[in-house]
Amino acid sequence: MDMPVSPLAGQPAPASMRVNVPRLVTAYYAQHPDPSVPQQRVQFGTSGHRGSAFAKTFNESHVLAIAQAICDYRRAQKIEGPLFLGIDTHALSVPAFATALEVLAANEVEAMIAGEDEYTPTPAISHAILAYNRGRTRGFADGVVITPSHNPPQDGGFKYNPPHGGPAGTAVTQWIETRANEYLERELRGLQRIPYEKALSAPTTHKYDFLDAYTSDLASVIDFDVIRAANVAMGVDPLGGAGVHYWTRIAERFRLDLTVVNEAIDPTFGFMSVDWDGQIRMDPSSSYAMRSLIALKDRFGIAFACDTDHDRHGIVTPSAGLLPANDYQSVAIFYLFAHRPHWGPRAGVGKTMVGSRMIDRVAARLGRTLHEVPVGFKWFVDGLLDASLAFAGEESAGASFLRLDGTVWTTDKDGIAAALLAAEITARLGRDPGEVYRDLAAELGMPAYARRDARATAAQKQVLKRLSAEQVRLTELVGEPVQRVLTHAPSNGAPLEGVKVEASNAWFAARPSGTEDVYKIYAESFLGADHLRLVLEEAQTIVDNALGGSPDTHQP
Repeated sequence: MDMPVSPLAGQPAPASMRVNVPRLVTAYYAQHPDPSVPQQRVQFGTSGHRGSAFAKTFNESHVLAIAQAICDYRRAQKIEGPLFLGIDTHALSVPAFATALEVLAANEVEAMIAGEDEYTPTPAISHAILAYNRGRTRGFADGVVITPSHNPPQDGGFKYNPPHGGPAGTAVTQWIETRANEYLERELRGLQRIPYEKALSAPTTHKYDFLDAYTSDLASVIDFDVIRAANVAMGVDPLGGAGVHYWTRIAERFRLDLTVVNEAIDPTFGFMSVDWDGQIRMDPSSSYAMRSLIALKDRFGIAFACDTDHDRHGIVTPSAGLLPANDYQSVAIFYLFAHRPHWGPRAGVGKTMVGSRMIDRVAARLGRTLHEVPVGFKWFVDGLLDASLAFAGEESAGASFLRLDGTVWTTDKDGIAAALLAAEITARLGRDPGEVYRDLAAELGMPAYARRDARATAAQKQVLKRLSAEQVRLTELVGEPVQRVLTHAPSNGAPLEGVKVEASNAWFAARPSGTEDVYKIYAESFLGADHLRLVLEEAQTIVDNALGGSPDTHQP
């Protein structure tokens, strides 16, 4: 049964639904998780630990335990360089920063923090780690970003980036998660901590200008001369996120016609329009959350937004409005490989199992190897580092790509660079990315793509995570012969933690959510919207039968 879109979707957030920040921060300090309750333990998903102080899933105790576990991990791995520490604009990020710094200073970790209480985008942390470690053989740096990404205002999050600069892999996060939960179980005994004022003035705490270091280096990844020569009018909405002060510096440094349409920083995010499910969510890929910027599409040659930690992008074009992430990334790949002559001939394209097959077709047209991996940007890190991947992207609007000279830029998602690339494409081609995508689709086929969420218990999610190809008894997908059933990624053999079924003109994939009691069904058809609906229905039936139930569904 399809769940209806909230009547508030796309409307300005009413005052009644805005988070009470004083109560939220009080809950962060006053409430404590019970480690015997699974939901209240430290749980690392694809991008760190996330939760809310109100639900006892992100409190001071969690941050103390995770920070100490990271210090323990650094000692075990002999990571002796500085730790770059950044935060976004969520209400819980500032208190979590103070908590983390108290632990880092007590453990004599050299912590690099932004001055002037500045916020720090995720790509600026990745950039700083890689810049510091370049050419080193020891004394490597790593980093932490305190952010729940685009999650609602009541949430907090904590991400760890090892010395490779990207999201930590499963082995690392499991180590940190286990150690952190051990601290929770023994009521934080053995944890080291000093008062915040002493931590701020500790000899191991240093100021670092993330804003200048990152923005001054952007010309190594984006061709600003082309943008400036074409005088492209750009609009950007930082969605109240960590990059809010970066855009003005970028405009000034590179002499761009760039207007920041919203400079507000508000921990309630009261300026947002409500997302499809009635939540306030800073998701630049959502047409509901992006309603105000979409309304300005005819005012600019290109407009864009980023989520709260600026690792995701949303591209608004005069021709197509908000361009779906799959569509924009297809255009970006098509453009980049034609206009980056210093990229190596063997550099390939990275996509996740739930990305559009249009990306496959573009890569094949370019003669580039396609690397398909499970969901999670961590799977792209090594390829970006050694430049075997020139572009890596997720269907959830996260991507990174190499510098102009073919070397690594960031190994984490970079919404800022992806957004500015849309301006470069518009300037050089004289058409916006929406128009370029239409031309690509005319040549390679026009796909219809959708995602649905279905309710699932924890037990059902585990069944789906461990599903084998033999359990999916399917020879046809809506009349087409099934070509293959995948439970492991074609490129690296890693478990998909779900299943993907492919036919010649359509596919679907199902995987459990790491943070909610749902599983997600993704589907695509090159035979039109009606065919896509049939694929979704068949996919739902197949997965429900495998799970032994018939859950409710909704479509974001």
